This record gives sequence, C-alpha cells and structure tokens, in this order.
Amino acid sequence: MQSSDALYLFNEGRNYQAYRLLGAHLTPAGTVFRVWAPNAGSVSVVGDFNGWAGGIDVLHSLGASGVWEATVPAAVAGSLYRFEIINRQNGEKLVKSDPFGRGFELRPGSAAYVTEPSRHVWGDADWLARRAGWDWQRAPVNIYEVHAGSWMRHPDGKPYLWRELAERLIPYAVAQGYTHLELLPVTEHPLDESWGYQTTGYFAATARYGSPDELRAFVDACHQAGLGILLDWVPGHFPQDAWALAKYDGTALYEHEDPRLGLHADWGTHIFNYGRHEVRSFLLSSAHWWLSEFHFDGLRVDAVASMLYLDYSRKAGEWLPNQYGGRENLEAIDFLKELNAMVHGEFPGALTIAEESTAWPQVSRPTYVGGLGFSMKWNMGWMNDSLRYFQRDPIHRRWHHDELTFGQMYAYSENFVLPFSHDEVVHGKGSLLGKMPGDDWQRFANLRLLLAWQTFTPGKKLSFMGNEFGQQREWSESRELDWGLANEPPHAGLQRLSGDLNRLYRDLPAMHTQDFESSGFAWIDCHDSAHSVLSWLRWGTDGSFVVVAVNFTPEPKTGYRIGVPQSGDYCEILNSDSHYYGGANLGNAGALAAFAGEWMNQPAHLEITLPPLAAVVLRRA
Repeated sequence: MQSSDALYLFNEGRNYQAYRLLGAHLTPAGTVFRVWAPNAGSVSVVGDFNGWAGGIDVLHSLGASGVWEATVPAAVAGSLYRFEIINRQNGEKLVKSDPFGRGFELRPGSAAYVTEPSRHVWGDADWLARRAGWDWQRAPVNIYEVHAGSWMRHPDGKPYLWRELAERLIPYAVAQGYTHLELLPVTEHPLDESWGYQTTGYFAATARYGSPDELRAFVDACHQAGLGILLDWVPGHFPQDAWALAKYDGTALYEHEDPRLGLHADWGTHIFNYGRHEVRSFLLSSAHWWLSEFHFDGLRVDAVASMLYLDYSRKAGEWLPNQYGGRENLEAIDFLKELNAMVHGEFPGALTIAEESTAWPQVSRPTYVGGLGFSMKWNMGWMNDSLRYFQRDPIHRRWHHDELTFGQMYAYSENFVLPFSHDEVVHGKGSLLGKMPGDDWQRFANLRLLLAWQTFTPGKKLSFMGNEFGQQREWSESRELDWGLANEPPHAGLQRLSGDLNRLYRDLPAMHTQDFESSGFAWIDCHDSAHSVLSWLRWGTDGSFVVVAVNFTPEPKTGYRIGVPQSGDYCEILNSDSHYYGGANLGNAGALAAFAGEWMNQPAHLEITLPPLAAVVLRRA
C-alpha cells in the first residue's frame, strides 16, 4: 500500500494495519519515525542517539493528515526514543511515548525502543489451517485464565519469562484438559497492580516476560501442543499518565475533552473517542496486530458494558446523552461492530469474547442481523447467581432454588461463556474455596460441586488459575499461586476432579456440541427444592446423552428415582464424591437398571444414590 493511501485510510478510520505506517520502522537509510499529532506546531524525536535533545531530529508535517515524519540515520535497532511535541496554540512542550511503539523499557522506564523485524519462524501452519475451518459453536471451548506474572515464579520471586512459562504452563494446561489459555493483558503497562488493564503500549508486548519474539514462540508452542490462546484486550479505557496517550499533542486527541464523555471516574482513566476516525484506526490496528503478528486465536474484550453506555457508573448530570437523547454510546457500538466484522473477516476461526455485564441484546449475534458481532459473551448473571447460591448454608438453599434454575430462561439468548474469572478472587472477595460454607470437608465438597455445576451447565467454560486445585488465599499479582497446596490430599483430589471434568466436557459430544442450543438440554426435575436436588439431560448432536443429578445438601439420598429417556443399563461415569477426589466415596457402583414406565415426563426411570454435596453423571451402558 502506498503511504498516501495508508494515510488516507488512517484518517478515514479504515486502516486496519496502521502499525505499518506509524511508529518506528527500520530501513537501510535509518529509522523512519511517524506520529499522529495534528495540533502540534513542531515535533522532534528525542532519544539515546541524540542526547534526548529536541530540535535536532525534527519531523516534517505530512499536511492535513496530522502525521509527522522523519528518517533518522543514527537511530538503530534497540535505540530508545520519545517524541517531543510543541503545541501550536500555547507553545506547551510535551515529551510523549510512541502510541505505535512495538517495544518499551522495563518499568519504571517508559521510553519506546526501535524493534527489529521479527525473526521467529512460525511452525503452526497446520493449527491455523484447522482453526479456519473449525466449528467453534459445537466444539469444546474450556479456557484456563492466566496472569503470566503470578502463575508460577522463581524461588527469589522473579516472574518466569515466556520460555520458562512454555516449559511449565503449556504441559500443565494440556494435562489438565483445557482447550485454551487466556492471558490477562500482556500489552505494556506501567503498574503491576493494574494486571495489565491500564495499558499504555497497544502494540507492545510487556518487557516483564521477555522479548516480542519470545512471546511469539510461546504462542507457537501453545499451537503445536494443541492449545489455543486468547488475549485479554482493553479498548475501553486508558490511563492518564502524562507521558502516554493522555492529551497527546496538548489536546484531547485519543480521548474526549469533556470529562462527562471522556473520563472513567471509577478507574481514573480516559475513555477513547470512538467517533474519531484516527482513534478507530488506532484501536482496530491494535487488534489486527495481535492476531496477525502474534497469531493469537482471539480477543477477550474487557469492560464492554462501560463502552456501550454513556451513563455507565455515572449519576444524573455526570453524563451527556447521544444525539437522540439516549444513553447508548452510538460511536462505541459502531466501533465494536467494525471490530468484530474485521476479526471474523480477516482471521477465520478467531474468537471475540465480550465481558458484558448487562442485558444488552444480541451481543453475540452477527452484525448483519443487528447484533454486535461477538463470538461469545461472558454470562455474568449465571456466575453471580451460582456464587450467591453456593455461599449459602445448605440448610437455607431450598428457599433459593430459583437462583440455579433461572439461568435456563435466557441461557440460549446469547453464545455464553460460564466464567469463574480473576474478578471473583480479588478485592476482598476471597478465593473460590474461601467462599464455600461449612467445615473443611463441606468447603471442599462444595467447591467440587461448584466446578461440576459449571462443567455440566450448557455454555463454554472459563476458570481462573488456582481454582482447579482450591487456592486458599485470595489471588495477588505479586506472588505465585500456592502450589504447595496441590500436594495436600483435599487439594490434590480437587485438581484430579478438575482434570476429569475438563476431559469429560472435551471428549463427550453430549457435553459440548449443543452448548448454545436449547435442544442440548432438558430438565428431568427442576422442582425438587425441598431436597435441593436438580437433575437434567445433556444431548449431543449425534443423539448421545448423559444424565446429571446433583445434591446440594450434605445429606446423602438413597433410592432417589429419576426419569431417563431409555430403559436398559446405565453406568456412573463421574461422581464428585469419589474417594479419588477427596470425597466420601458414596455412589452407584456397577450397572444401574432403568425400567420402562413414565416418570418425570420421561419414558423410563431408575433409582440412584445421591452422595452429599455432589454431582453424579450417568451414561447408557
């Protein structure tokens, strides 16, 4: 593409590869620097190649585009640099990082450096070819959410680099039966405590864990191990650091001037001006960059609700309505639709997943039918209802049966992911294990049951690291998980259950092929609130089925009759109360005979034993 065409598309908001135009680019003549600063009177690049002095390497204006350009022979690969911008209105001098910088100093430094072209030789062509043709709606998708800096660390507390994570994390995730990793944001960010959600480098892999090519090698290793990998991506807001995007050329360039439109008071961050063409090119190019240059298999888009609503977390008088007087952010809606159309059009098989916490309609429906176009959406209602129910003392659960059954009323209105994410184990919320009521035995039994409940409920799955073995303490980004616990019997049993649940979900068509379709689920009995028992069927597109029965009380139930679709012999294929998982080993050994005779609107019935605080799964023998 000619630079004039690229500039035109950038100004039109339709340059999805603006990273090829702006930023720092090595050439035989030196490094070409380009930056968008339409309200600048002058721009210089300052760096370790000119003593950080302005006025030496001066950029020239490319006219009405607002882009400035210079070729600097002394700037080579690894050179540190910033842009010195003089605002043309008031003469204010600003020293700014490169919005399109591809690499930055390790914190607390914040200068960009000139990067070389990637030298990584990809070995995942077969993976990408398979991904382009996979039917993700009917495939198992089970995501292990990971914060790269605190999954596991060196004895001295230093985080692992990508190579070290590849040697440990990838085999672990594969052995546990997950289908995908999801990385909390690894775009560059100055503050560890933000977990990456206050991004300053939208095209730069954080220096905390190694070089950009080492991240590429990590993604490649995931693919070659049969593991997908998603990136948590944050277009909803950006921090106010004076050296970064905020007031970039002395004016509100990437954000809105009016704080009623441009400021998230809750987070102390700016909101992107999605209606500005160049901002759309910037964000869409960031998404394109990670999918094309790093081969990520999709994006989990953070805080979508905050983008959709102009009055998000605002009181009356603190927000401005749209042109029709409504609360919808029309520019953000258009941006999200364009994002999803681009991803699905240019990266076949790649996923976009929305963290969207409201009842906004058709989040995961195609744009051509009026939807936002995401592949999937986190089911925050299911997550909140489930945790609220499980935190109750079992003696009170009978009065709150609907907290578990209500979700089926809307379960197929979207393509849902069922998340137990990092958000549920921070800010004083405690760990999942810490939320469970009762003595130690009941707490572990309840957590085993919670993980089974997630697995057997229709929807794709996501669980944060540490949930699978019962992390005791609330998660902190400053230390590794308490891996020593995984050697203790109740935690080890929970970890074994988690792996078996993952494999059951992955391997049985009845467990995943109709995650998004009502025909894949049928209640056997959803009314037995008196005993806090639920039973249901999961159906596969191949006609296979499994029977699930769950006892939410610590009292075992014997001779419990349920209806089933067919007479004949059944066998128990999973029991969360198994001794192998740390339970009491009460269950249904051997074959169970189902007899003809209608029960619970099914043509046959059988009697089973329901262990305390446990789920059992039966399959036709």
